[in-house]
This record gives sequence, C-alpha cells and structure tokens, in this order.
Amino acid sequence: MNVLVTGSNGQLGTELRRLALDSPHHFIFTDINSLPGVETVYLDISDRASIDIIAESEKVDIIVNCAAYTDVERAESEIDMAMLLNHQAVENLAGAAASRDAALIHISTDYVFSGEGNLPIREDAVPAPKGVYGSTKLAGEKALQKSACRSVIVRTSWLYSPYGRNFVKTMRSLMRSGRELKVVYDQLGCPTYAADLADALMHIIHGPRIEGNTIYHYSDEGAVSWYDFAQAIRELSGYDCRVVPCLTGEYPTKARRPHYSVLDKSAIKRAYRLEIPYWRDSLARCIDRMDDGL
Repeated sequence: MNVLVTGSNGQLGTELRRLALDSPHHFIFTDINSLPGVETVYLDISDRASIDIIAESEKVDIIVNCAAYTDVERAESEIDMAMLLNHQAVENLAGAAASRDAALIHISTDYVFSGEGNLPIREDAVPAPKGVYGSTKLAGEKALQKSACRSVIVRTSWLYSPYGRNFVKTMRSLMRSGRELKVVYDQLGCPTYAADLADALMHIIHGPRIEGNTIYHYSDEGAVSWYDFAQAIRELSGYDCRVVPCLTGEYPTKARRPHYSVLDKSAIKRAYRLEIPYWRDSLARCIDRMDDGL
C-alpha cells in the first residue's frame, strides 16, 4: 500500500517516520515546512488540487493527517487560520481520498469536549468545545463524517515527544533555570507520548481495510493533573526546582481548557488488541531519549 502522511515534520509525523522504516508499505512524507536532512515532499493541504495531484501520482491508498493548527491560545485570535487547517483542509483531504477510494486516518483532540464530567470520555459522548481550537477540530470531524470518504478519527490528548513544541520540553527548559514554577492542578487528563500514538496508528494502517467512519480515543493509560505531570517531569529529569500547584483561575488564558478530559480507550484496545503503556513509563522513555540526544 501507499501511505501519504501530512504534517510529517511535526511530533507525530516524525515518530511515524521512525516506525515506517520497518513497515512493508511505501510511505510518502509531506509537509509545508522542510527540515535539514529530512526528505519531505512539499504539500499545502489547503490546496485541494495539490492533494489530488500527489494522491493520483503516488497511487495513494491511505492518507494519515497529522497536520493541524494546534496553538490553543493563538487560535482565539487567529480563527480563520485555525478553521482553514482544522476544517477546510480536512474537507480537502477527505474529498481527495474519496475520489480514489482511499481511506483517511485523521487526528483530533480531547478539546472537542467540554470537560465538565468526571468519568473517562467515550467516543459517543456529545462534543461541546469551549474554544476556537476545539470548535475548529470538531468542524473538521463533521466535514470528514459527512464526506464519502472511508475514515478513522483518532482523538488524543496532551501530546508530547522529543520533537517540536510541547509541555514536556517547555517544562524541562524552565526547570533548568531552577526557578519556582506554578502549574495548574485542577485540570485532569492524560499525556500521550507521540511514539505510542504512532504505534497505534501503525496498527490501524497494517490492520483490516478501513470501512465506513469510525472514531477511536487514544492516550496513554492513567489520569493526571498538569501539576502532577510537571512533578513527574522534574523527578525523572533530575532537576532541583520547586513546582507549586495553582488553580486555573490563577493562570489566566484566552482559551478555556477542559477541566476533565480523560479518554476511554476501550474501543481501540478491543479493535486492535493494543496494550497501551502507563503514562509515567512512557514519559520516562521519552526523557531518556531526550537525555541521549534522541
């Protein structure tokens, strides 16, 4: 099979590159940005014609959409750009995939939910995003489900890796200064190591032919607050700094975050017989890679 990956120079796309080395399938890694020494095919997913050209020339069977507008704060003031990448671009990919009977695996987010509950969120829970980021991601989901494209939507949460910008890298950078950090403790979710999510996506790619429209939830196992996550980062990194818990109200932001966004992973575990790692074990593996220079 020929598998086209969008946003391949981001966190998740980079981890898929590593796993693709052992895959029997042919992968085409695309992005709008290039990285030194990394082979990347230029593709602007806001341009439907460009997607059609590469999908046809490469005889694409599956598209994995790792591209997105993910800056939750800036999305509140860059609504048009967030909508372009999170909604209209998904519509473009779905149309291009449907035109050649290819399947689309699309990555979405826990931010499509309000976070007002206190039980792990199932795939059939009613979405109710609080901000622009979640609203535009939900619009992308709906566009995909309305299309004629065979698809799998995978919602995830708190993604991190040794690459790009993420909470783990930001915390480690701040902790190296030794200064006191305040981190919210009243938002509960679960971190997701991008390498683990990439492995789950490979199970889907290598699995049975994708039919219909399916939604799965995926994060690492467990539940944790941002404060507890930061404490684990400090301990596993061996930094000597103070991390202090604070309430969301003490850390004013433009975007409203879900207070509870732990995802129920039962469906994807059953469908692909996945054994999902515990979040702290995955964090330790990621930090080891960071300390080893990847």
